[in-house]
Amino acid sequence: MVFILGFNFPESRLVKSALTSFYGIGPRHMQRLMSKLYIHETARVGSLADKQVLDLTAELSNMTIENDLRRKLQDNIRRLRDMGAYRGRRHAMHMPVRGQRTRTQTATAGKLNRVERYG
Repeated sequence: MVFILGFNFPESRLVKSALTSFYGIGPRHMQRLMSKLYIHETARVGSLADKQVLDLTAELSNMTIENDLRRKLQDNIRRLRDMGAYRGRRHAMHMPVRGQRTRTQTATAGKLNRVERYG
């Protein structure tokens, strides 16, 4: 098991899937991190050197990911609600926020706006 930023990953797991398992790191950020640290795309977590693991942990600790990013998202939505903006009111009513139609098919937007994004 390899310990990266508070998570244990099995040694057989690909580095790219381990990185994208963090909230806030998608394929693009993963690709940039791996190219910056000279890690091959098919590298496994167990094959990383100790220095690479430390460098990867240092890079991840400088980024806004996981709980910090979730908190930032909740604060942004809370700010919109407190301000009384249109988007904030739509979040509060569990309605589509980005201009989708509401005559039919609003169930998906209602489900998405009920997620713990608005504290």
